[in-house]
Amino acid sequence: FSTMAADKAQAVSKTLTKGLSKKGTRIHTKTHFYRPKTLTLERKPKYVRKSTPKKSTVDKHSIIKYPLTTESSMKLIEDSNTLVFIVDIKANKRQIKAAVKDLYNIECEKVNTLITPRGLKKSYVRLSKDFDALDVANRVGVI
Repeated sequence: FSTMAADKAQAVSKTLTKGLSKKGTRIHTKTHFYRPKTLTLERKPKYVRKSTPKKSTVDKHSIIKYPLTTESSMKLIEDSNTLVFIVDIKANKRQIKAAVKDLYNIECEKVNTLITPRGLKKSYVRLSKDFDALDVANRVGVI
């Protein structure tokens, strides 16, 4: 009994000193070889590539270009309490709403936009019930 245990212990010590190798040929089950994911280290640049951070080009003055003064826009001002502006092509409705609020101190109910065939963005700004589009148009200088 003790010799069997000794033999077993000897075999274990032999494998520990020699090392157990499981190297062999891998059985590939797929037809495509996928490159194994290796360690990707985070970049540690020696200096910043840009000297200054890029300044945002959209501010309230560049968003709204000018108010539209056509007959149809005048009709909208009188009938549906709506102002019409030509705005920056990249501006979204939220930005237009905020710019109108900042520049003219008015609350707007909703903003509709469209891009004209000439490539300009037109926005219809519907004012809330508290404000009159005619008064605002006079103040802005549309009429």
